[in-house]
Amino acid sequence: MKWTLEEAQKQLLTVINATSLEPQLIYTEEELVAAIVDPELFSEFLNWRQKAAKTSLAQVFKELQQLCTEENYSLEIPLRSDRDNPFTEDEDE
Repeated sequence: MKWTLEEAQKQLLTVINATSLEPQLIYTEEELVAAIVDPELFSEFLNWRQKAAKTSLAQVFKELQQLCTEENYSLEIPLRSDRDNPFTEDEDE
């Protein structure tokens, strides 16, 4: 349901109770300024947002480095070696 800010202030308990049916939207004139939702819906949103958050590769490597330190494990990284690249032209031709 849509509420004006003044209505929502005067009838706060009604607004809160109505969240069990649907989110309650609060407007000043035509601008949405707040949405009051059921606590379970908000928890679901927070869980979704946490799952949807992307972890950067740098963060993953930092966690791996920390785990290796905690476990006293040395991660062996092989030396880089050049290999043939089929997408480059041969210099001999």
